[in-house]
Amino acid sequence: MKICFLGGARYGQPLDETTEKKFRALATLGDIYVIGFATDWRPKCFSQHAHFYLLPKLPFPPLRYLTMFTLGPALALWLCLRKGVRILVAQSPYEGFAAAVTKKAAGWLGTKVTLIVESHGDFEESLFLYRRVQAPSLYRALMERTAAWALCYADLLRAISHATRFQLEANAPEGRPVFQFPAWTDIDIFLEPPEHGIDPNGNILLYAGVLIPLKGLHFLLRAFERVASSLPSARLLLVGSPENPSYVHELKSMVERLGIEEKVEFIDEVSQRELAGLMQACRAFVLPSLSEGLGRVILEAMACGKPVIGSKVGGIIEVIEEGQTGVLIPPGDVEALAERLTWILTHPEEAGAMGRRAREFARGFFSIDSYVPFYSSMFKEAQKLLDEGSSK
Repeated sequence: MKICFLGGARYGQPLDETTEKKFRALATLGDIYVIGFATDWRPKCFSQHAHFYLLPKLPFPPLRYLTMFTLGPALALWLCLRKGVRILVAQSPYEGFAAAVTKKAAGWLGTKVTLIVESHGDFEESLFLYRRVQAPSLYRALMERTAAWALCYADLLRAISHATRFQLEANAPEGRPVFQFPAWTDIDIFLEPPEHGIDPNGNILLYAGVLIPLKGLHFLLRAFERVASSLPSARLLLVGSPENPSYVHELKSMVERLGIEEKVEFIDEVSQRELAGLMQACRAFVLPSLSEGLGRVILEAMACGKPVIGSKVGGIIEVIEEGQTGVLIPPGDVEALAERLTWILTHPEEAGAMGRRAREFARGFFSIDSYVPFYSSMFKEAQKLLDEGSSK
């Protein structure tokens, strides 16, 4: 089989350790092609387990969408006609638009292609929680029509959680087959024993992910200010890429206004191995998102044996068992979040027991041994549709 993934992910050359492992595993299923973005403004083309065709990372999101919607279909169509790609995998309904254009164009030229559209999050609302959007009503209308058009031409759907599955089924034509399995997680790195012992007096809380409004970090800072006032030893680490510079500036200004500069540290994006080290050193992991498809980082923290404090949204509620592997709070509830953070830090034995249960849950939730067969089953179904000539 020859499969092409289209998505907004960014790839460096060579691939980082985690991504390399992912595509090494997927390469066992066929010839893999990837259309994504480079880490800078220079387009790239290279092969490492898969064949990567990377678009330039332009500075503004609308320009990146425009690049994907124009160059993406041209590249994908070329791969279909010249390289024999017959299965397209769009990694969100928006990239699905580019893939659907490719499918239609290939059909006009006599080449049948099967389209799989995946959803890794709340594609209806999350875009508006990444950054401030100019003309939001117009933007929403355009994106809704883009997603609807893509889902109309999808042959198969893939969700990563019950929440994303329900959303796909609500927006796609009735009867589309849906496959559900979690996103790739390099769980082995996080299951490794810590290199250094944990400071028994350390009260470190950790967040890791992109620094955007969607993640609810402004609520976390307000909650942490209350925690720090009663627990002077508490520390908060915010790890991640400043995808929204204006929001990061607001967060740092908030830290100063709240008088917690010496207790909060911003750390830029780190490797998975470095992240595992930070997780192993913290007391608990916090994900106060306002929307979340599943929260892969939750599984990573659990694999490190840490309890997780997460919002009651999306797929988070599917992996955190209240009081057993972590605790859940209403999204945006500063008082509840502060109370839960304080409890975790002041009940180390109970928190440790939660962490041990969380580790066992994570160990069984994701594995390469299940991830590859899930994709294999989906690709076989896509190939079956091709063989039956049922593609549109």
